Amino acid sequence: MLRIGVGEKAVTGMIENGGIYSVPGFMANGVHAGLKENGRKDIGLIFSTVPAKAAGVFTRNHFKAAPVLLDMERIKSGVAQAIMVNSGNANAATGKEGYLDALSVSRKVSSSLHIDDALVLVASTGVIGHRLPVGKIDSGIDALVLGLHEKGIPLAAEAIMTTDKFPKLACRRGTLGTREVTLCGIAKGAGMIQPDMATMLAFIMTDAEINLSTMDSLFKQAVNRSFNAITVDGCTSTNDTVIIMANGIAGNKTIKGASRNTAVFKEMLFDVLSSLSQAIVQDGEGATKVIEIIVDGAKSVRDARKVAYAVGNSNLVKTAFYGGDPNWGRIISAAGSAGISLPVENVELFFEDIPVFSRGRGIGGNQEKLVSIMSGEKIRVTLSLGMGAQSFRLFASDLTDEYIRINAHYHT
Repeated sequence: MLRIGVGEKAVTGMIENGGIYSVPGFMANGVHAGLKENGRKDIGLIFSTVPAKAAGVFTRNHFKAAPVLLDMERIKSGVAQAIMVNSGNANAATGKEGYLDALSVSRKVSSSLHIDDALVLVASTGVIGHRLPVGKIDSGIDALVLGLHEKGIPLAAEAIMTTDKFPKLACRRGTLGTREVTLCGIAKGAGMIQPDMATMLAFIMTDAEINLSTMDSLFKQAVNRSFNAITVDGCTSTNDTVIIMANGIAGNKTIKGASRNTAVFKEMLFDVLSSLSQAIVQDGEGATKVIEIIVDGAKSVRDARKVAYAVGNSNLVKTAFYGGDPNWGRIISAAGSAGISLPVENVELFFEDIPVFSRGRGIGGNQEKLVSIMSGEKIRVTLSLGMGAQSFRLFASDLTDEYIRINAHYHT
């Protein structure tokens, strides 16, 4: 997983892969219920021992999956206690029956946990257009609930994977006053990655005590800076769901408004979501490179974002990076097609710190340095528009023959 730097005063601990992922007051598990082959885990559960404050961000695709519709309604209460997830089946484009299937799974989970059904959120990921195999899921829920434990977060992370090559987890610990708080997240996603958001599920857990309005605001900011600033293939899924639950067990003074505690929590939250979102790009279907695209000197963030996505979603640009070709012509061509009136003479393009385009023409030389840059697994490209002071940063993957192979055989 890619590592993001964090100020030492704000965050006192960071858990890397191989560490213990746990959040006080939360339990989790993942088991195999028969939705996927070869005994792979395909249902997961996250459970807070007490009702928790909850907020969510969901896909803007008009063809929203049944679990998204159910969660969008339930999240309005601002309270949740469990998240039930299945992989292998998206329960999308399944009509009223799909919604009833989502409700059925929710009721089975709430009954097994002995909690109010309205406190259960559900999520699904996988193939679109097939009815949810409720019988198989129901048959695995008892074992799922029975096996809930404090160190079960990695099992839940494994259960939500589809074409992912590795589970995605991130944890941070910080001090608020005299109290230590923990914030952990899991995510899945490798293809159909573009806001809003990606074919992506992410679930964030914290024991912090936080005002719901403050949490909701910070969460949306963090999502826009992370999951809504990545792309693999420019496709927007029917099932995108990011949920945060805060159970308050840490007993810290309530986080609200503008305060040091708010700043610390914000840094932890942004860091976890950034780590998870970059891991998704790193794990993009068939990806071999992560491309950091920085567009600055724009009149507005909106303009910078348009240009960044025009570059990041260009198949010509993405295949050039896969081939190790510093083809700056493809980049400026993509930028010029973004629908923004660009002052050509002011635009500058850099690969890392090497200038390759300025004043309307290419800059020769530095070939050996460019070859070295293009051979790396992470490459930074900066496009300065010379129009203003706004900027946007996007993480994208390259486009490979492996991506085609995976998606040519991922059938409905």
